[in-house]
Amino acid sequence: MLNRPLLAGFCGTFAIAFSAIFVRLADVDPSNAAFFRCAYALPVLGALAARERTGLGPRSLGERRIAWIAGIFLAADLVLWHYSIDAVGAGLATVLGNTQVVFVGLLAWLFLKERASLAAAVAVPVVFTGVVLISGVVGAGAYGDDPVAGVVYGVGTGLSYSIFILVLRRGNQDIRRPAGPLFDATLSGAACSALAGLATGGLDLAPTWPAHGWLVALALTSQVLGWLLISVSLPRLQAMTTSLMLTLQPVETVALGAVLLDESPSWVQLGGVGLILLGLSISSLGARRAEKPEAEWVPDVNNAHSAPTRR
Repeated sequence: MLNRPLLAGFCGTFAIAFSAIFVRLADVDPSNAAFFRCAYALPVLGALAARERTGLGPRSLGERRIAWIAGIFLAADLVLWHYSIDAVGAGLATVLGNTQVVFVGLLAWLFLKERASLAAAVAVPVVFTGVVLISGVVGAGAYGDDPVAGVVYGVGTGLSYSIFILVLRRGNQDIRRPAGPLFDATLSGAACSALAGLATGGLDLAPTWPAHGWLVALALTSQVLGWLLISVSLPRLQAMTTSLMLTLQPVETVALGAVLLDESPSWVQLGGVGLILLGLSISSLGARRAEKPEAEWVPDVNNAHSAPTRR
């Protein structure tokens, strides 16, 4: 499949499109879902990381520490996202979480001194207008138990995921190793999610059926398969194709939420979805055009704009 990056990308986006669906079907505490999503992914990621270590040697302790720090933000991202799903539904929460595409550029500009692109400047007001529309403060009949809280959690999700991506990228300069850093970050994310569950009283380590069947599916499709497929495929695609790919997954989740979970966002909220997707397309397309072509392609799995959109 690596010789067919377009097919790999579509398969990856389709895999992670079910993430929020599985979370809702599992119907467990947000921190519990975050913990088991990470925990169930660890054996597979550990095997892949061991294979990398055999072929490339061990990573330094400093690199591993940075990945562990990244895992703290991964845990925050997942817990906040699951709260957003509870408050505003799988589809809208997924769209809100994808604001990370814009946040990555802003944070890189503010803290890493990377030059801000014109596309990012245009995308920011478009995205946040969409966020306001999804919140339900405009119009009537907004979908969700608490749309405003869902938006707050969703934006927090995007911000946490952005920091996770930037920290993970900083800690892994060897682009031949996608699995090792992800394993360390996922291990740290599991531990931090467990602590969050203990603090809120939501952690329950006793597996139940069918909840944990959905969580196993979540871990294997999103945390492992989807992340790796998209990370490897996107750098091999043209800029326009990449831009469309980045917005495909939240559209798929909104559609799946409507079909499988009877979610029915209002027309105003759907308008907000459209604005966010437009802003994400502008931002990601502008970033891809700004990249310099390489003499030989190497999968840049740590490039912020090559990371999976949601999750």
